[in-house]
Amino acid sequence: MTRCTFHSAKKLGLVISLFLFGLAVACQTKSGGSDDPAPDTTDTGGVQFHTTPVPLRKPANFPSPVYDLSQNQLTVEGVALGKSLFYDTQLSRDSTVSCGFCHQQFAGFAHSDHALSHGIDNKFGTRNVPSLQNAAWGREFFWDGGITDLNTLFIAPLTNPVEMDMKFANVLARVQQSPKYPQMFKSAFGSDTVTTAQFLKAISQFVLTLVSADSRYDKYVRKESGGDLTSDELAGLTLFKQKCATCHATDLFTDYSYRNNGLPASSINDQGRYTITLNEVDRLKFKVPSLRNVERTFPYMHDGRFTTLEQVLNHYSTGVKDSPTLDPALKASGQLGIALTATEQQQVISFLKTLTDNTFITNRAFGPN
Repeated sequence: MTRCTFHSAKKLGLVISLFLFGLAVACQTKSGGSDDPAPDTTDTGGVQFHTTPVPLRKPANFPSPVYDLSQNQLTVEGVALGKSLFYDTQLSRDSTVSCGFCHQQFAGFAHSDHALSHGIDNKFGTRNVPSLQNAAWGREFFWDGGITDLNTLFIAPLTNPVEMDMKFANVLARVQQSPKYPQMFKSAFGSDTVTTAQFLKAISQFVLTLVSADSRYDKYVRKESGGDLTSDELAGLTLFKQKCATCHATDLFTDYSYRNNGLPASSINDQGRYTITLNEVDRLKFKVPSLRNVERTFPYMHDGRFTTLEQVLNHYSTGVKDSPTLDPALKASGQLGIALTATEQQQVISFLKTLTDNTFITNRAFGPN
């Protein structure tokens, strides 16, 4: 193959890949979604370039997303670029760790391999890896809410010395020097110069497509085919609404608040939200995680101390520790915890397993190429 033919074939392959990726992402708009945006034509330095917009999926049973798309419209080209960056190990110091290394699709984009984040040189962090699903509905990120903008979220793991351990300037330099990225940036943003803003917006675009809303529960509430629940699952749903939905609210299964759920402090002595606010009322409070795909996102809690759902419900039943900031919902009527019989616990677990979204965790559009 001649050099010219090789580059022509490579360009044709890129065009076909972008088309197929866009088609797969666009298919995610079923069961609710925004109207298709108009094609975008942008003038950059007198030269026009064209991108193919992709609508952000909004499931019919979800509230409105909070992410400001006017500042970062999803496009086929931007999402494809973000996906490539998300799975690129060269963004870590020794080229061994990518975003996708810890945020694993089969685990609901959490990390089931370790209780605590596991990064470069086999180092461990101090907290469990949270899921990245449904990020368009989040206002704050991490267990303590220390990041308030999705577009800046990714700087933290890239530069963390026990995660990817790179200086951010070096990340941009590696991407700029890569043989594939300048053209991808030009296709997405009109310039082959890799900038901080465009790098972060691209990864955000990919993460924004990670919408999980096709579990059996979703089909049940939307009255779709495949949404049948068993008697135990329905009983668990009733119990869940009575005893758990105060915190795990709406069909996002989180109210995004910070709460002390009565976990005894571990040897790490993580003080949670307090480390951000330095307000005593926030000691030992952590963000309420979504329970979507909870069957797959083990281990559980901010430090991954529980490996099974049975252990989680046993904690709420008999293991809650009182403290000045313990959530009031866990000491109602002067009794600590959530009263559930063994049968009721199993019914709640049966319901929680209906939140597993097999379409989401097997969608090839979300996995590495």
